[in-house]
Amino acid sequence: MPDIQLSTRTDAIALIRNEPVQARSTARLAALLDAAAKVVHEIGYERLTTAMVAERAGASIGTVYRYFPDRIAVLQSLAARNAERMTDRVLAELRSEQYGDWDSALTAAFGLFVVAFHDEPGFASLRYGDVLDLRPTTEVPAYSVLADQMFRTLVERFGLNDSEAARAAFEASVIASDAIAAHAFILAPTGSQQYLELGAAATRALLKEYWG
Repeated sequence: MPDIQLSTRTDAIALIRNEPVQARSTARLAALLDAAAKVVHEIGYERLTTAMVAERAGASIGTVYRYFPDRIAVLQSLAARNAERMTDRVLAELRSEQYGDWDSALTAAFGLFVVAFHDEPGFASLRYGDVLDLRPTTEVPAYSVLADQMFRTLVERFGLNDSEAARAAFEASVIASDAIAAHAFILAPTGSQQYLELGAAATRALLKEYWG
């Protein structure tokens, strides 16, 4: 698979990266996204409106529209921020010298997702944003990009099998673990431990044939 960069299905992430570097403007954008995350956490992304974002952030509706043309752009930008933050954390964890094998490193990385599900407003609903548009697309899904980066990091660090079959199994494990974790947090506010453990077991089962 070619080297691909983290992206969403629109250029919404440019709203973050191309924002002027002035601290006040950057802080205002962050405050709007923080407000949106809290609203999504409380009522779900389907019901979010730009007026709700403005009210929660203590800003005018004009300020919201300065950064986002509509509610979809707010959601896409929030998902893009989630993706960037989580990817940075996960890759750093996988590279940590405290883990001596792929299993312990991957277990710790998935643990970061569990923490985000529980602690970060809006993460459970949006995560990497693929849920926002299920229509056929020619773009690489965000979770495929994440899986590719995680896979390459583990292969390089631990000298693992990097065949296409192993890569497909790894991506499947990421998708399955995310779905199971989402269900675990539907069942219990802190996540059903039974289902979280089943998610870990499913990952090991998928990868055992290729990585031992």
